[in-house]
Amino acid sequence: MLDPEQLYEVAPDAPQLDEPVLLVALDGFVDAGAAARLAVEALHEGREPRLVARFDVDQLVDYRSRRPPLRFETDRWADYTRPELDVVALTDTGDTEYLLLAGPEPDMQWERFSAAVEQVVRRFGVRLVINLTAIPMAVPHTRPIGVTVHGTRPELTEGHEAWFATAEVPGSAVALMEFRFGEAGLDAMGFAVHVPHYLARAEYPQAARVLLDHVGLAAGLYLPTETVSAAAEKTEAEIAEQVAGSDEVRQVVEALERQYDMVASGRGERSSMGLSGELPSADELAAEVERFLAGQDDDENGPG
Repeated sequence: MLDPEQLYEVAPDAPQLDEPVLLVALDGFVDAGAAARLAVEALHEGREPRLVARFDVDQLVDYRSRRPPLRFETDRWADYTRPELDVVALTDTGDTEYLLLAGPEPDMQWERFSAAVEQVVRRFGVRLVINLTAIPMAVPHTRPIGVTVHGTRPELTEGHEAWFATAEVPGSAVALMEFRFGEAGLDAMGFAVHVPHYLARAEYPQAARVLLDHVGLAAGLYLPTETVSAAAEKTEAEIAEQVAGSDEVRQVVEALERQYDMVASGRGERSSMGLSGELPSADELAAEVERFLAGQDDDENGPG
């Protein structure tokens, strides 16, 4: 494997933090309800990030699969939005510093990327790495939002109920990174918030708020949630209005409520809460509900 250090550059004036936590949110994989993206936006709001390290996206991103936008004006190319995959230093609401790695998920060189992030973790004395994701689930929006928690050692996930025994899921760079960190004896964990599958293609700030709450508690940080909380209240009212206006939508939500309550009470099989995000006996109706609530064409690529 080529030297991982050639994948990134450390900023000349990178701040030195005291055993910080590193939060990781990479886009390009599953982000149901845009929960991870909304969480990252909340972390940046009102804060001045300081660059710690910058990854060379030319080595990691396939531009043909995710074409970055260029702006054309009349007769010339006027602007280019360059993809950025950076580690930055931020502060929480209590002025405690932490690190955030955010940007496009690498399309290639996952092993080398994982090794490079490990070098950054060791160089800056990171004590814990936490990744943020959101997955579509066959759950109703009228019940508490669940979270799947995983980590490199059992102590990191104590107090959290497991939703799955064994599941085969598509790989991701951040999942491989956590796996390699575990092999290296580093503390790493992740939170995957459960988003109702019929809302997976719309922004669902309720999930972002839950994600920030769990991450903040695990990291010992006071993360800002005011913006996503306000957006969640507005979204909740909009969803209630749409559900009330459709008998089909209401029937699907009620079916999900019965399924959720059965599983939560221990009378059902946990497999029914699978990662597929599909309602096993009514997937066609669920697709209609998804289009109704998200307002998107069924042919568009969704996070699931």
